[in-house]
Amino acid sequence: MSRSGYDAVVDVDDEGDLGHTDLQEDLEFHNSNFDETTTARGAGKNSSATLPPPVTAGSSSGAGGGSGGGKRFLWTLSFYAQFFDVDTTSVLQRCWAALYPRANFLDVLEGNPDLYGPFWIATTVVLILFLGGTISDYMARAGRGEFAYDFRLLSGAAGLIYGYTFVIPVALYLALRYFGSESANLLECWALYGYNNLIWIPVALVSWSPITILNWVFVGVGFGLSVAFLLRNLYPVLSATDRQTSKILLILVVALHFGLAVAIKVLFFAHGSPARKDDPGKPGRLF
Repeated sequence: MSRSGYDAVVDVDDEGDLGHTDLQEDLEFHNSNFDETTTARGAGKNSSATLPPPVTAGSSSGAGGGSGGGKRFLWTLSFYAQFFDVDTTSVLQRCWAALYPRANFLDVLEGNPDLYGPFWIATTVVLILFLGGTISDYMARAGRGEFAYDFRLLSGAAGLIYGYTFVIPVALYLALRYFGSESANLLECWALYGYNNLIWIPVALVSWSPITILNWVFVGVGFGLSVAFLLRNLYPVLSATDRQTSKILLILVVALHFGLAVAIKVLFFAHGSPARKDDPGKPGRLF
């Protein structure tokens, strides 16, 4: 049933007396907007008294993974994006803390380890090792015929650096958890090893010299600085296990890192590296 009606407008005299009013001439009718005004006022009251319903955390997440605090699944991009959620300033601060350590690196991470820095640092090391190894090979083969790039250096660098950066921390984390270290964190192990690779960038930039002993000095300095960084930051975590276990794990950490340093020197900055194709009948020196 419609509630629309009319407004009655009546002219009265100056004294407000209806007695002298002619209803035939002075009475007018207009369409009423009473319903609209009442509805608008009611809506205003309701909107001011009622808050909008809250949005649930998982309501915006879809099959491809959404933003916010929704559930993240292993097969969605949002699951991996959370490990790269870091700004440039934080990455630069962590790089500086890795090169010039003044405090425990795990404290510098402030409970927010990332994979952005470790991934791009490892990628940079791979490219510079390939470049430096190629220059070293070119200088060693000068005057011995046409030079050709050996892209096995690139695949070798990728396998060595990515494998060491992302596989060794997993093994270390599993060992720590197995021996009862509750403070072990896989992301922190990845971040620690990833940012520790930063020292190999300047080493690779200067180790293409044809002077073998000089290259060994550069690699030795890089090994010393990087292993000291690892031990300084891993010792509090390793000491959470029993004394004998922590000693064994420390020795393994040092031995594996020493193997990385030797592999970098032999594979990329030694004449006659096994990662290169040597000329027939002209075997080179590994050291």
